[in-house]
Amino acid sequence: MRYFVKIGLEVHLELRTKTKMFCDCLNDPAEKTPNINICPVCLGHPGTLPVINREAVRKVIKAGLALNCHILEEPRFDRKNYFYPDLPKNYQISQLYQPLCRNGFLEIGGNKIRIREIHLEEDTGRLIHSSEGDYSLVDFNRAGVPLMELVTEPDITSAKKAGEFSRELQLIFRYLDISDADMEKGQMRVEINISLSKSQSDFGTKVEVKNLNSFRAVERAAEYEIKRQSKLLDEGKKVVQETRGWDPSKEVTFSQREKEEAQDYRYFPEPDLPPLHITQDIIDRLKAEIPELPDKKRQRLQRQYGLGKEAVEVFVQNKDLGEYFENVMSELRRWIRDIEKKSKVEEKEFFELARLCSNYMITDLQGLLKGASVEDENFLISPEDFAEFVTLIYKGTLSSKIAKTVLQEMFSKGLDPSCIIEEKGLALISSQSEIEKIVKEIVSQNPKPVEDYKKGKENALQFLVGKVMAKTKGRADPKVTRETLLRILGSS
Repeated sequence: MRYFVKIGLEVHLELRTKTKMFCDCLNDPAEKTPNINICPVCLGHPGTLPVINREAVRKVIKAGLALNCHILEEPRFDRKNYFYPDLPKNYQISQLYQPLCRNGFLEIGGNKIRIREIHLEEDTGRLIHSSEGDYSLVDFNRAGVPLMELVTEPDITSAKKAGEFSRELQLIFRYLDISDADMEKGQMRVEINISLSKSQSDFGTKVEVKNLNSFRAVERAAEYEIKRQSKLLDEGKKVVQETRGWDPSKEVTFSQREKEEAQDYRYFPEPDLPPLHITQDIIDRLKAEIPELPDKKRQRLQRQYGLGKEAVEVFVQNKDLGEYFENVMSELRRWIRDIEKKSKVEEKEFFELARLCSNYMITDLQGLLKGASVEDENFLISPEDFAEFVTLIYKGTLSSKIAKTVLQEMFSKGLDPSCIIEEKGLALISSQSEIEKIVKEIVSQNPKPVEDYKKGKENALQFLVGKVMAKTKGRADPKVTRETLLRILGSS
């Protein structure tokens, strides 16, 4: 790279609250009927006064605490003046001078991304443009929805890292339960500010790309801008400070307008709202409500269960599945102590059970769920039954092939695995005499593979094992089957 890349992000998040930011209209992102959740306050009618949504303030403070921010004692609201068709008051109540949170950071992969501030404001309405482009309709249902804005310092140095940071933020917001942060629904929107310079200590001209609604768009827009600005600089041209949009179909940015400065918005303290008073008691109570966050959970799952990074990431990203896994592991620990009568749970055995459990959850169970959640009412497998299922495999009572059939039945009918095995006659055949009888039959029916094995072709042995498993419909004990085959082939 010929130039040093500096990227800062502005992340907008629609908060999940019952009502809007300054009135008691419903905050309902699922509402399809336009202009139904509106009132004189959020439409900016003369003589109306805003009232601060306490829950929105609490949610922003929680986000700030989770991201190591300093919480201001007396944050204030400011009036940001600009005209736009979907901004009914012709100004937006926001925070410029004294936001709720300042000077935080989020560490990802050893890189610390500083967070300049997190402030609270109200969202705009929504424009629906005609396909012909000759008119636009305005839906004010979203106008006045609590909108949190997080602004980073320009500490991000690549498009990939911008995507990683955005993904981790979304995960944190969901863990905090402050928003669904669904980018496709516009609940989380990202804007990138990019500048290029020849010196690491200098800044180039900043260009902003607005309203990116997917992580792919964040990364691709950043990649495009880096190439575009590099080309301009290589040709001796100047980069213009401007706001650009992103065309996802062509995967290019395009100029929208010259970038406004703070003075263009004529900010001044919001005259209709008093300053807030955030006490240490409020901060302490909100801090106590913060759950275990994704990075701490990653470290604990690796340490506590000996899982690999890929399995850990599945359970961190899929919070419900991760909690279900830990409930199953609690049952497995009890099984070792109470059923196996072991006073001390050996780490090696516990880790083996954890890996076996995670493998079946991540592959087979998630395949059956098909995107649904283990928290859904129609999910029928209790943690106790899944733990029993894992122990049966671990003890060799279930082969891997039969295990899939049993799990399918558990998923469909909610029966415990032992009941399914008994009803369907799926118990593992481990009797040496019974397996020997079947092995002799398979050997006599397959002279060519037998001859190949004796010539040193190891694959032939696996072929014969497969024939035995097919004959027994997967019920033959694989270990006993292999040992019996080796003995009979060696003596023939």
